[in-house]
Amino acid sequence: MDTTPLRDAYRALLDAAATVAGSGGTSPVPPAGEWNADQILAHVALVNAATIAAASAVAAGANTTYDNRMALDTWTIERVITLARGNAGLRERIRCQGDALCALGGPGLSEAELDTPVPTLLLSNGTVLVDQPLPLRDLIAGLADVELPGHTQQLLALLPAGVGADVTT
Repeated sequence: MDTTPLRDAYRALLDAAATVAGSGGTSPVPPAGEWNADQILAHVALVNAATIAAASAVAAGANTTYDNRMALDTWTIERVITLARGNAGLRERIRCQGDALCALGGPGLSEAELDTPVPTLLLSNGTVLVDQPLPLRDLIAGLADVELPGHTQQLLALLPAGVGADVTT
């Protein structure tokens, strides 16, 4: 599996997160009902952890599932922020998790392992997006194609007008 798009998506997310962190506040105020930068990063870290867990289980020959509900839980998100010691710790955690996922999705897993169906439940804003088995490769690719770019844009939306205009996704 070519993990170049995944590496690029992590780089863009981390660049956006650093730009937001450097824009004058460690946690700019989001629009009502939206997450702040630390909450977005904690959510991404939780999604990464669940993806790493699923990939590791497949590599170990174990049955696994993928369920993102814990990554949406407010208490869990706040706990991850505390455990990572804030924004810089969250960014470092995500960088390390990205390296791990790129290694697993690249040479770390065989084509057969990447094709392993994983029972998946994905929610967003209370709406079920996926409730069916997906190949592990699709979970990993979904990070690069949808999850990380979406949260990159969410982070950039926290910037004051005119700040970070040169940050690309």
